[in-house]
Amino acid sequence: MAQTYLTKTFGSSGNLDVWTVSFWVKKSLITTGNDQYIMHAQTDADNQTGISLRGSGDDYQLQCFNAVSATANNGFNVYTSMAFKDDSAWYHIVVACDTTEASGSNGLKMYVNGTQVATTVGAWNQNVDTQFSKDQQHVVGAKTGPSLGLGGYLSQFIFANGTQYAASTFGSTNANGMWISNSGPSVTYGSNGFKLDFVGTGATADASGFGADTSGNGNHFASTNLGTNPNVTDTPENNFCTLDSEQGIFVSTNTFSEGNTKIVTDGSASYCFVNSTMGFGAGKWYWEMKYISKSGGGDWCGTGVMCSTPNTATDYGGGDVGASGASGCYYYAHGQIRVNGATPGTYAAYSAGDIVSVAMDCDNEAIYFAKNGVWQNSGVPTSGASKTGAQAVTSPTLRSSGYMFWVPGVCGFDGAQDYTMQVNFGNPAFTLADAAQSDANGYGKFEYAVPSGYYAVCSKNIGQYG
Repeated sequence: MAQTYLTKTFGSSGNLDVWTVSFWVKKSLITTGNDQYIMHAQTDADNQTGISLRGSGDDYQLQCFNAVSATANNGFNVYTSMAFKDDSAWYHIVVACDTTEASGSNGLKMYVNGTQVATTVGAWNQNVDTQFSKDQQHVVGAKTGPSLGLGGYLSQFIFANGTQYAASTFGSTNANGMWISNSGPSVTYGSNGFKLDFVGTGATADASGFGADTSGNGNHFASTNLGTNPNVTDTPENNFCTLDSEQGIFVSTNTFSEGNTKIVTDGSASYCFVNSTMGFGAGKWYWEMKYISKSGGGDWCGTGVMCSTPNTATDYGGGDVGASGASGCYYYAHGQIRVNGATPGTYAAYSAGDIVSVAMDCDNEAIYFAKNGVWQNSGVPTSGASKTGAQAVTSPTLRSSGYMFWVPGVCGFDGAQDYTMQVNFGNPAFTLADAAQSDANGYGKFEYAVPSGYYAVCSKNIGQYG
């Protein structure tokens, strides 16, 4: 889909020297060699300010720069030593600027999950005006143009104009030692400050829009290319499972989008098994996969569960071929069920537009599949130890590395085809035809009812049941 971004043009300039940007981000898209912009403003190419994840061989270090002139080094450039590689985690980032400070280490401070992090000061010039808060267009989620957009999720995006704040203003450590956001931080926003919670609907820059400003300043942003379900259930407070764009068995050239909930498998490869970012060793779990399209005649795409094990061709417990005492199970579009490399049965074939539901019962070593809400093989996910209509699987064995759990995934098994699929672990990329269904804890949004006792794959549920 086209890049989603927000824009706001300020009518007058605020404080151009002192400001703080606070936001939560979950990176997903891999853009080799390209930066991903989180916020940007510019008068022209010679006068611009930006915050980005540097992608030019820097493994997504956080960078904040200010260019004042193309012919003189009279701006600043500061970036982190740490890299942001994890596409399964939410990061809280604070960038706090005060150009009146003589040193770059004091003038541009960066915090990650509550802690100030080491930075490299590539350039620093005191008392330069930035483009942030200037009377011009500001872009959230891309670079002005737009270009070099962010591939991922944003939550609680704050711009405080006129004050250099520490991270403790925006977050705190809870009883479990986790850094969490303050829903109502005590912030002086200044004339051009804003707070975006992304809870509204619509593209218009107003109080009901997706880019509504809840700071009280009324600095609402217009939205472009919102797509389906822009207000996601995946949040820093409850992190949802997605596809893992950093890995894949036998192939690394799949194309990911929509916050790693959509994949186009690479048809030039023979095997495209892709894990998700979360796994579980106990409990009962539910997710959905929508088959979107294919490039040719094969129907070897599907979804299922794989056991965790190193990604090697000789000992891979993923896909439908088990190894080292464990097994995987997949339901393919042409109807075939494969468990540990064998074919115990055939279900109904499915095609473009159909939705496959998966119910994984780790406690009873059983997995159930449904096509468009109809459980195949007369399956009864709530049957427990009797495993009525289920496919029996073997639990992962404990490895020397100390882990044993199941991982959901998708695949495109036929090297002659490209397959497009969307997954929904409770954070849907595709439009839901009926009223959204949630699990018993109220988590997730699904097309079909979640069987009793099964749960969406998210951090709160895994912490309780997994």
